[in-house]
Amino acid sequence: MNPNQPKDKFSELRLLLAALLCMVVVIVWTKYFGPKPPLNPTQGPQATPSAPATPGTTPSNASAKSDHTSPAAGTPSAARAAPAPATPPKSAQEERSVVVENDLYRVEFSNRGAVVKSWQLKKYKDDSNPPQTLDLVHPKVSEQTGGWPMAVVLDNADWEKAANGGLYETSAASGNLRAPADLEFSWSDGHLAVTKRFHFDHTYVVRIETSVTVDGKPVHAAIAWLGGFGDLTVTNPIPIETVEIFYAENGKITVIPHKKLETIEKWPPGVWQGGKDFTGVEDRYFAAAFLPPNGSAPQSLQTRYWKGAYSYKQDNQDKTEDVPQVATAQPELQQPLNLRLYVGPKDYDDLKKMNPPLQGLVNFGWLEFIADPLFHLLKWIHGWVPNWGWAIVVLTLALNMVLFPLRISSYRTTLKMQRVAPEIKAIQDRYKKYSMRDPRKAEMNKEVMAVYQREGVNPVGGCIPQLLQFPIWFGLYRALQGTIELRHAPWFWWIRDLSAKDPYYILPVLMGVSMYFSSKMTPMTSADPQQQAMMKFMPISMAALFIVIPYPSGLAVYILTSGLVGILQQWYLNKKHPMPAPAKVVRGKQNRKV
Repeated sequence: MNPNQPKDKFSELRLLLAALLCMVVVIVWTKYFGPKPPLNPTQGPQATPSAPATPGTTPSNASAKSDHTSPAAGTPSAARAAPAPATPPKSAQEERSVVVENDLYRVEFSNRGAVVKSWQLKKYKDDSNPPQTLDLVHPKVSEQTGGWPMAVVLDNADWEKAANGGLYETSAASGNLRAPADLEFSWSDGHLAVTKRFHFDHTYVVRIETSVTVDGKPVHAAIAWLGGFGDLTVTNPIPIETVEIFYAENGKITVIPHKKLETIEKWPPGVWQGGKDFTGVEDRYFAAAFLPPNGSAPQSLQTRYWKGAYSYKQDNQDKTEDVPQVATAQPELQQPLNLRLYVGPKDYDDLKKMNPPLQGLVNFGWLEFIADPLFHLLKWIHGWVPNWGWAIVVLTLALNMVLFPLRISSYRTTLKMQRVAPEIKAIQDRYKKYSMRDPRKAEMNKEVMAVYQREGVNPVGGCIPQLLQFPIWFGLYRALQGTIELRHAPWFWWIRDLSAKDPYYILPVLMGVSMYFSSKMTPMTSADPQQQAMMKFMPISMAALFIVIPYPSGLAVYILTSGLVGILQQWYLNKKHPMPAPAKVVRGKQNRKV
């Protein structure tokens, strides 16, 4: 083409028309046939938690979170909608209470958390004035610490808080159920789902089944007794001093007082102690024991225990008290969690019938070999003598009759020792100028023993009845203080509780007076004025001890009765075997007078 030739005007017009037609085609195709743009702006990749990130997340918010990575911007593929929840959200509309009761207890549940707000034992009263039905749950402590009995314990703190704060739907059509009865609570936020089932019968044992899942998959869960336990109205000692965590392993019970418990920080998530036969929390007279299902193998439970803190004011002073907590689970593969829970008195015979046996929770101390037979003998007597106070009197009379032959032998030994007492004193006077470390003191002992052998005297024989009384006292003390049968057991008049101290200190005073007269009637084995003064001071010190220390009044009944019987027995012995005249001092190589 010749560059100097003029352009064709029609060719430029054709180009313009072609461009316009192309634009029209593109616009029409895009509007009617092209891909639709995404409804929501595309986002960068975002991980999805398997449970609500914070407690209280609503089911709608939880389900709105995506569980996949969104496509990159500019891709023609359509964005996928969020998947449906693993379990449908389930929640009650309002908080409500459900009460289950039989002749033994009254248990009040709240559907917020499906936890227990009250567990009353109908046959027992507390120490308040006037007495109220005993409630083993501590509402003020639980409200402050945020933990209630029958709460679930999970290895994820967020899940645990959500599960114990949700409003559960319940199977109870009304607010009151009469055992035997079944009660079910269920709740879900769409990802975390919890179901608790309880079966109540006519006993103190409740069967519990708990299931916890996240996105349909079971997770390790435990049932706990939180917020404290026991009778809060006792005054001496303060309630916390008798509250302990316990567990059994290989048939041996381990008890952990509140002072030796660690805080929850010592128990990181997922840390459990396995191989337990049963676990729980107790005070002096009552226990909450988590047991495996009937027929389960021993050592099939897991536990963790810790202490919380409860702050309160007393006499305008801020104080803090430990709160023992215990949780019980099964190995992770055993789902759902199946447990039995005993909540009731520590009745020795009833606990012995349990499977596994729980009578070891009745703690008689290191003198169990004495306290156990004494208690069962007292209980047998109580079958014939309905009043526990008079049963103690009968037990005292029986034991003193059994020990009377030893008292006769002791009295004869005392008479012999009193007869040779001047001779023994003469020997001791000859050696009193020597110190106890001087070897010549050994010669004195040889001379004294020679006198005893000559007269056929056993120096220890006169103390045997008194020595036998001490283990009986300690054994009876443990039996009176640690058995539920003696709790709030009255005698007569002002003695309304044989396991507590005498409120007016009348029994300790009478006890001291009887011991004083009994000692006055008993011949002294020594002429030493200091020893005689000590023997006279002992009754006063015993009475003072019972006034200062809150020993059970039942023990004072035993010692008082023993003192009165001792006076009668000593009067009889003094009349039948009058005191002989003192023997003259024998002079000789070993027993010469200087």
